[in-house]
Amino acid sequence: MLQANAAGIRAVRLCAAITGAVLLAACAPSSSDEAAAPQDILIDGARVFPESVTSDSDGAVYAGSLGGVIYRAEPGAGVAEPWIEPTEENGLLALFGVLADETHGVLWVCSNPNPFAGGDGPKVSSLLAFDLESGEFEARYPFPEGPAACNDIAVASNDVVFVTETAGGRIFRLAPGATDLALFAEGENLIGVDGIAFSDDGTMYINNVRAHLVQRVERDANGAYAGLTDLALSEPVNGPDGLRPVGGDSFLQAEGAGGRVALIEVDGDSATVTPLRTGLASSPGVTRAGDVGYATEGKIQYLIDPEFQGQDPGEFYLRAFTLPEGL
Repeated sequence: MLQANAAGIRAVRLCAAITGAVLLAACAPSSSDEAAAPQDILIDGARVFPESVTSDSDGAVYAGSLGGVIYRAEPGAGVAEPWIEPTEENGLLALFGVLADETHGVLWVCSNPNPFAGGDGPKVSSLLAFDLESGEFEARYPFPEGPAACNDIAVASNDVVFVTETAGGRIFRLAPGATDLALFAEGENLIGVDGIAFSDDGTMYINNVRAHLVQRVERDANGAYAGLTDLALSEPVNGPDGLRPVGGDSFLQAEGAGGRVALIEVDGDSATVTPLRTGLASSPGVTRAGDVGYATEGKIQYLIDPEFQGQDPGEFYLRAFTLPEGL
């Protein structure tokens, strides 16, 4: 009888242990779950209102801000800290596009008069170059006189830097060794041009934040501008903004008005649009760091919507999301 009771007790204990182990295994996050949930990056600043974001091959992430501060998160870090601040020498204003150009060791930056502030402050938009390793200011390339909005940057395989100018509908180019920007393209159909990027074969693509278009830039045999082709999209896009290549003819596209990031896969004159991250508080910028994407949340409603103006926008984050396998 005692032996039977002892055996019964051992059986109950064994059953409890097995049940507990099963429950723990069921409740504990798996490694795949953890991999599917990358961590957001907090931007260590107040009223940051970031527009663009970029990254390097080591995984460092850089973001601009309305106040002119460039923030940098070390690889794997959960906080982006102030890295480059406005000085009399660099003259940083409100920042739109930022692009890490590792080939030339340069961080390219679009600096603009603050569009949400009045007064008689500086009014010149410029493309600026900083040393990507040290953050030292290197050069300034002002836009021609008149209204301008330096918006985003891409570097071609022949080392020519291209930069979009949204307000006037222009694209400028900066050849290696040049000291001034040169006009590449302009036209009413380019007003609203925003993101710019190259596919692996060197084809230039842009989007238009006003017209809600993704377009291929046509070029003649000499590389000169030869018009635009509107891509037929599998679904509409809403306020397309930052555009980053992810291999082949595929791009990450941030849609500020749409509050999302989508994968754009070009095939001839068409493109498949696949939403990757939605529900963002306006998302004008996106970048890739390994198998993780990061999107800015501009929270522009706090600057333009009377219902939100004057309120505290709270903390700003670079929102992380896992990229599809194969990218």
